[in-house]
Amino acid sequence: MPVGLVIMKWDERIGTQILAKYPEEVVIGDKTLMQVYSTHEYTGEPGMVSLMVGSLNVASYYTGVDTGYYIILLLSLEDDPDLYEGGLADISRQVLASIEDESFINLIPSIFQRLSVYPKLNDEQRVAIIYQDEIKRLIINRLREEGVISKSELMVWLKDRYKQGFVDIDAIIMSLIKSDLIKETSVKGMPSELIFLIHDLLITRIPPIQLLANPADKGLPSNLANDYTVESRKFFQEYRPDEEDNLALIELLIDPQVYETLKLLRQAIVTRNDLEKLKKKGVDDVDYVLKKLWQGRMIQVFQDERGNEYYALLSDFFIEKFFPKYLLNVIRSEYAKKSKSNQVLIEYLNVIHDAFQAKPKKKSKVKE
Repeated sequence: MPVGLVIMKWDERIGTQILAKYPEEVVIGDKTLMQVYSTHEYTGEPGMVSLMVGSLNVASYYTGVDTGYYIILLLSLEDDPDLYEGGLADISRQVLASIEDESFINLIPSIFQRLSVYPKLNDEQRVAIIYQDEIKRLIINRLREEGVISKSELMVWLKDRYKQGFVDIDAIIMSLIKSDLIKETSVKGMPSELIFLIHDLLITRIPPIQLLANPADKGLPSNLANDYTVESRKFFQEYRPDEEDNLALIELLIDPQVYETLKLLRQAIVTRNDLEKLKKKGVDDVDYVLKKLWQGRMIQVFQDERGNEYYALLSDFFIEKFFPKYLLNVIRSEYAKKSKSNQVLIEYLNVIHDAFQAKPKKKSKVKE
C-alpha cells in the first residue's frame, strides 16, 4: 500500500520545492527529491520512473518540461510501482488543471485514496475511470465518428480542444492501448501512425432485475414489495441516459466506500445494521455513503409500520467494454465520402477483424 504522496516542482534558483504532501507527517529528504529529479532528467521525457532510495520505494510521474511538476508516490517495499502508472498519469492532469489557484491542495487526500486502491480496481471501475478522463473521452468520441485518425492529426486536434494545458499524448495512447480500446499501427504511405478504435464503452443504468423479481426474498417486507416496483418503474420512465448522468454515476463507482456498499445493495435489500457491518470492508462513514447514493438517485428508502428503514437499489448500472459492430457502417460511410484512403480503410477492416476474432466469447448481461 502507498504510504505517502508528494507534489514537487523544480525551481532553478532554489532547487526542489515541495508544494504539497499527504499525510502531513510523511518525510522525504532533499537527497531523495534530487534523485527523483535526476532520474527524470536522465530520461528527458514526461512519464513515470520508479526507483529505490534507501528504504523508500518511489513511483514518480513527471509532467514534462513545459510544466515541470513531479507527482511522487511513496510505496511500501513490496509494492510494484508499475501497477500505479496509469493512476499517476490520470491524476497528473487533475493536479495541473488546479495548480494555478492551488485548489489541488484540498484534493490531495482524495487523490491519495484513489491512487491507493488503483491496482485493486475491478473491470467496472477501470472502465469508469477511463470514461471519466476528459481527454480519453474526447478521443473515444472522435473515433466513434471516424473510426480511425492519424496520430499527428489527433495531437493537433487535442491541443485545440483541450484548453487546460498539459497533454501527454503518448501516455494517453499507451493507456488506451493497454485497455484494449484502440490499436496504433503504421500504414505504408502514411506520414504518421494511425489510431484505430477497436472496442467501445457502454455505461448506463438498468433496473435491479434480480431484486425486483422477488423483493421479499431479498430482505424487503412483502407489504412494501409493490411500492418498490412502482418507484423503480417511475424512475426508468423518466430516465434518459446521457454523458452528464454517466459522469455522475462514475463519481459513485470510483469512490471505494460507495462502491463497496453498492456491491451489497446489488445482492440484497438491507437495513442500517447491515450497512454498519461494512465497516470491516472499509466503509467508515455510512451516512456519507447513503447521502451520496440518495443524491445520485441510486437508492430508495422504505419504512415499515414499526419505523424500520430498508435501503433498496432504485437503479442498478451496467458498465462494460464491447465490440463496436457499428464501425462497419462508419467504414462504409468514410469510403462513400472518400475522406479516408482505401488503403487505410482496408487496414481498418483487418484490424477490427483481428479484434473480433480475439474477443472473449461470453454471454452479456444486457440484450443487444
